[in-house]
Amino acid sequence: MTNTMRPPRGSIFGVAGLLLVTASSARATQASTGPSTTQLQTDQGQQNFQTLCSVCHTVGGGRLVGPDLQGVSERRSEGWIIRFVQHSQELVKAGDPDAVALFQEFNGIPMPDQPLSDEEIRGIVRYIRGAASAAAVQPAVQEGATEEQILLGQELFQGNTRFARGGPTCNSCHEVTNDAVIGGGLLARELTTVFSRLGGPGVRAILGSPPFPVMQRAYADRPLTDAEIVALVGFLQRADEQQAFHRPRDYGRNLFASGVAGAAILVGLCALIWRGRLKGSVNQAIYDRQIKSS
Repeated sequence: MTNTMRPPRGSIFGVAGLLLVTASSARATQASTGPSTTQLQTDQGQQNFQTLCSVCHTVGGGRLVGPDLQGVSERRSEGWIIRFVQHSQELVKAGDPDAVALFQEFNGIPMPDQPLSDEEIRGIVRYIRGAASAAAVQPAVQEGATEEQILLGQELFQGNTRFARGGPTCNSCHEVTNDAVIGGGLLARELTTVFSRLGGPGVRAILGSPPFPVMQRAYADRPLTDAEIVALVGFLQRADEQQAFHRPRDYGRNLFASGVAGAAILVGLCALIWRGRLKGSVNQAIYDRQIKSS
């Protein structure tokens, strides 16, 4: 009996051909519409990383101000990364063990909160994951400062030479142990050993893009030039290397001595001004004149 349900052989090839044409058309349509959404997010992630993250982080290039981010998606969950990037200090204050450990490991330097959406951070993570398997992002190699640049850095630090864009001097907030530099402010951290703590790339990163809110406001419209950064890094490296040859300043003893000297000078001035003052009782002088006249 003839099987009336089996389609003719020719029709089978016709259907297969139609499917191939449809698949080819779909691929052509996808190619014509450009890269996929995931690729666009990864490209945006690369741009965001290079703009916001590469100042303090590398991917496979070692530590800078913050940790090397190679393999970060394997060490931390995506949700934790998003929360830390957006509000790192909230996690630290809440006692999150990973956030607290990072904060302590990297010298108590806070990571600035980044105004990025969840999707933008996911794009950065995708880029980091791809960069780790391809080519690592290496920090720029920079030669050591010359003696002339180190001297310029010393002058810039204490304000004898103004910054080109008018930023505040370093020693208005910071101190460094160096006999050639006048005493600085105590509003921020002492910088004698900053080169040992952070290394050249770390110091350059902070000067180029400050992570601290006060520094961000101070230099927002007056960033340091590349030449000024090189000079300051050279001076801080020299101050770190030669700190044993310079005397740390003892502000307590100096302030006490200044106070004693100031009080002595004030008493002396008062005695000089009032040396012709009337001595004795006024009533006694009147009484003596009356006795003599009688």
